Amino acid sequence: MMTVKMTRRRVIGISAAAAGMALLPPHGKAAPETVTWQGEAMGAQASLIIHHPDRARAERLAQATVAEVRRLERIFSLYREDSDLTLLNRQGLLVMPPPEMVDILRQSWAAWELTGGAFDPTVQPLWELYRRHFSMPGASEAGPAAEAVAESVARVGLDRIACSPDRIDLSVPGSALTLNGIAQGYVTDKVVELLKAGGIERSMVDMGESRALGSAPGNRPWRVGISDPLEVARVLKVIEVEDRAVATSSPFGFRFDQEGKFSHIIDPRSGATPQRHAIVTVVADKAALADALSTAFNLMDTDTIAAAVRTKIGVEAHVLSLQGEWTKFTS
Repeated sequence: MMTVKMTRRRVIGISAAAAGMALLPPHGKAAPETVTWQGEAMGAQASLIIHHPDRARAERLAQATVAEVRRLERIFSLYREDSDLTLLNRQGLLVMPPPEMVDILRQSWAAWELTGGAFDPTVQPLWELYRRHFSMPGASEAGPAAEAVAESVARVGLDRIACSPDRIDLSVPGSALTLNGIAQGYVTDKVVELLKAGGIERSMVDMGESRALGSAPGNRPWRVGISDPLEVARVLKVIEVEDRAVATSSPFGFRFDQEGKFSHIIDPRSGATPQRHAIVTVVADKAALADALSTAFNLMDTDTIAAAVRTKIGVEAHVLSLQGEWTKFTS
């Protein structure tokens, strides 16, 4: 069986095979029918391995996959000056948005409702507040002033965004979106769709979040290893999946301050950065949903997580407490 280690920021990759093909060649060397690509995607080092009896078709599929990732980056990236997301945040309005932007906001809305607002891509003003505060020399270790936090919270709220195929309107002055809590999963889903259309029947796609297509070699489950966020080489738990997606989030993945009191997982409802759990891993049919829920569940207590999971068929959550105990929740 094959193991893929999961961390929030890591090398991303795709290993895919047509029916009857081995996913990994012996001794890690590329077989003659294997097409490989290495580069950068979604802000991380990326690799692509496609096995297909028709090499020309494999090459076309590899090129199409890379082109699709690049296209989606130009829509969702928060760090590209020419992306549609950057334009929306700068103008507060996007006319005739790409259909993918409308779709990802529709999926974000579903996650927002399921989690009682714990997942909210309009949290960006709070992220910027913490970033600015802790980048200043001599910044208070107590974090931003309560008044500043309250002002940023007032700009947050996915329910205040107008979204249609014709336009997206942020409406609230100073509001902004980040899709970092769902875009990696969304791109993973899009790549899986592309590979399936190209005849690929077995694949492990990892564009920041993982999604298995079919089974691993030997008709066995794929094994996804959940790594210690503070010691990436140490695998804490292994989850077996087939045709499922896996996403992991942890407040220890990134922290603004040296003491680690303020993490990148910010509660959009209060502006606080609580550390309720050490790790949350979500398994779902789609990577976008798993991605969004793994972030939101970090902000919810176990009873609320259990209630949310029960309402969504096919979702399970694996939560590691701060005391080092795993709890599994299933629908």
